[in-house]
Amino acid sequence: MNAKIIHFVRQLYQTNAAIPLHAPRFIGNEQRYLADTIASTFVSSVGKYVDQFEQQIEHFTGCGKAVATVNGTAALHSALYMAGVQAGDLVITQPLTFVATCNALYHMGAEPVFVDVSATTLSLCPQALLNFLQQQAATDAQGCYLKSNGQRIKAVMPMHTFGHPAALDELLQICQQWQLILVEDAAESLGSFYKGQHTGTLGHFGALSFNGNKIITTGGGGMLLCASATDGSRAKHLTTTAKVAHRWQFYHDEPGFNYRLPNLNAALGCAQMESLEYFLQQKRELAMHYKAFFAGSDYQFIDEPAQCSSNFWLNAVLCPDQQRRDDLLQHSNDAGVMTRPVWQLMHQLPAFKHAVRGPLQCAEELALRLINLPSSVPEAQ
Repeated sequence: MNAKIIHFVRQLYQTNAAIPLHAPRFIGNEQRYLADTIASTFVSSVGKYVDQFEQQIEHFTGCGKAVATVNGTAALHSALYMAGVQAGDLVITQPLTFVATCNALYHMGAEPVFVDVSATTLSLCPQALLNFLQQQAATDAQGCYLKSNGQRIKAVMPMHTFGHPAALDELLQICQQWQLILVEDAAESLGSFYKGQHTGTLGHFGALSFNGNKIITTGGGGMLLCASATDGSRAKHLTTTAKVAHRWQFYHDEPGFNYRLPNLNAALGCAQMESLEYFLQQKRELAMHYKAFFAGSDYQFIDEPAQCSSNFWLNAVLCPDQQRRDDLLQHSNDAGVMTRPVWQLMHQLPAFKHAVRGPLQCAEELALRLINLPSSVPEAQ
């Protein structure tokens, strides 16, 4: 089966050269906009492309206000800060995620609580969340807290794994019942929709990433999605060192962050946004080829959840067992076809091994069998 998979991937990309997991594609105005930015000399956080990029994201996602940041972690940190998360607070999230989800918590002095994922969405499981809260948490006039030590649980932060939307309706309902704020780690899910609404816009705040391996890239970069324009205005102020506008004076009315995206990166993002619909179409076609290839085999293709439209950022398949996953990883990478296992689960990393957690059976099973396949937009032949 390994040889068949490798041959199939090579057919998809029509090449005998090395095939990366997810490479960027530059097919539009990238060079023109970058040259324009350099000619203007406004290459840092002041320039027309920053505002234009934010407006493009607002229009595409339908969020109240988008605020460009230097990377996805900065967007996530800003989202948590805007949600009122403080040092010592707990935030419920999933163990199957990229480390940035937890790093953002660590560096603001908050702590993760790990709740299991769903086999359907690969994201935070609503039933597991409800079970954890009913067994280990309670509420009072100040909100939700952990019964064992009184530590405050401030927010719930699902991550839309590989671009597949989490079960947001159920998660939102639980958050409302338990006085929790929903913050969406939508880093991987630009172009994914949950029941017709873009991911990152159903919670109070969301965060996108535009790293080089995402569906569109700004080289490095992120975007904070705010449900309300009022929150967006405050977030933009905070991420721009909280500087009060003035023609020459430097006055900062509160501690802020130097998180603004440079104009140079935003120019790249503006050009990439012009190709986003094409990228989404091509990635969906690629995913359907994978789905058809694995149909009827004992390898399970990870499809989009019901009533959702995924961007299929990284295509994934569940191997029958860990041994066959390891064999496929070995053979494909030896053959120059890049495949990867899922990230090391967060509760197994040194920084977070002592975190509070519920049963994590599904995440641990997925981690043994899941493999990501090459998912770049194929180059035009």
